[in-house]
Amino acid sequence: MFENSIEAIKKSQQGDKEELEKLIETNQGLIWSIVKRFIGRGYETEDLYQIGCIGFIKSIQRFDTSFEVKLSTYSVPYILGEIKRFIRDDGPIKVSRSIKELGVKIKEIQKSYLAKKGEEIGINEIAKELKITKEEVAMALEASNTVNSLEECKYTDNKSGNKISIMDKLTTGKDEQELIANKLTVKSLIEKLEKKEKEIIMLRFYKEKTQMQVAKILGITQVQVSRIERKILKKMKTKLIS
Repeated sequence: MFENSIEAIKKSQQGDKEELEKLIETNQGLIWSIVKRFIGRGYETEDLYQIGCIGFIKSIQRFDTSFEVKLSTYSVPYILGEIKRFIRDDGPIKVSRSIKELGVKIKEIQKSYLAKKGEEIGINEIAKELKITKEEVAMALEASNTVNSLEECKYTDNKSGNKISIMDKLTTGKDEQELIANKLTVKSLIEKLEKKEKEIIMLRFYKEKTQMQVAKILGITQVQVSRIERKILKKMKTKLIS
């Protein structure tokens, strides 16, 4: 889908800006397809696209033209990683000074009302007292809430009793970028296999069939399946390390 010549990649790596621009243009559909995953998170799509381009350029700089994998496949984790890094490092939501000041006033009213009445004041009453809309009150209250840091320890592990952060709850603890790259590389290698070889790999490792079950499906013996499987895995391993 996104074909890139080795010659163009090499020229770009050597500083040819024209070839680099051509590669970006050729792969803009790929970059946009990844950017679309992050739409609706409060960022301009054009900004995310530019960040994605940075990730794509990094992938070109680090791409080994001897790899038996397409640049477009190799680039995906770099583009994803760059966008995720941008969102992570951009910091918490920015709140305008006027909303902050309104939030302070509302907090004072809430505190005073609770002290006098022994109960919390409603949004309608706050809006009437400040002569603003209910929506403005709600927005100011939401904006004044503390933004939780991903590194902040908010939970306790049931088994160990140790404090764990929000990030610990979200992450798998694995290098997700590396996992994506590995999966894409394996997929690329599988696509180059012959039809019967591809069927055996898919049945054995993706549909988790036994060698005997694969033999029945393909109409061959279990010994043949075993021999072909060893041959395929050896071939794939050789391509990975070459």
